[in-house]
Amino acid sequence: MAAIEREIAEAHGDFETATFGMGCFWGPEARFGSLPGVLRTRVGYAGGTTLNPVYRQMGDHSETLQIDFDPAVLPYEEILRHFWGNHYPNRDEYKGRQYISLLRFHSVRQQETIIRIKEEMENRLGEKIETEIAPYQDFTLAEERHQKYYLKRYPRILDQLAQHYPDAESFQDSIFAARLNGFAKGFGNREKLKEEIMGWNISEESRRVLVETLMAIKW
Repeated sequence: MAAIEREIAEAHGDFETATFGMGCFWGPEARFGSLPGVLRTRVGYAGGTTLNPVYRQMGDHSETLQIDFDPAVLPYEEILRHFWGNHYPNRDEYKGRQYISLLRFHSVRQQETIIRIKEEMENRLGEKIETEIAPYQDFTLAEERHQKYYLKRYPRILDQLAQHYPDAESFQDSIFAARLNGFAKGFGNREKLKEEIMGWNISEESRRVLVETLMAIKW
């Protein structure tokens, strides 16, 4: 499966990274992991100054999602619309900064896009957006148990996937695991995912292996 994942990454060419927080990071990872064009997902901590944050002691950091995506398939504009369309960006700082609405831009182009789409979404929502927006500085990966959280609620499936992903890093960076995590949370369905896989620009044999693995999974 590692060879297939490399083939998928090469087929998408250049990718970009987006970093944002919208409350508890489990749900957003599943939501964005289900979107065509998203190549990798990972959850962690960003936005603060506390050194070496961990889940129980994240200090002034916020729960954050980071994704790698193919802008030719999923433009940054659409990521922002999904972001602002699926959480309330003006909530009080419940539990300090842990669950605040947060955006970190990786380039001037991303910053300009944020300004434009923020105005669009404010007009749609009918109120000012209070998301904390700043340049990207750092991101600390969360503990392994938080990665692909909803998929990990199905130990039987993890056992089935173990032969394909022998270590935590390969599982965490897997596009296939990202899609399954979204599926486990209720985003999409098996046939929709099968259809997406059949459209990936990879070899026929690689598509066959992924589809057979998908259809053989017992939930």
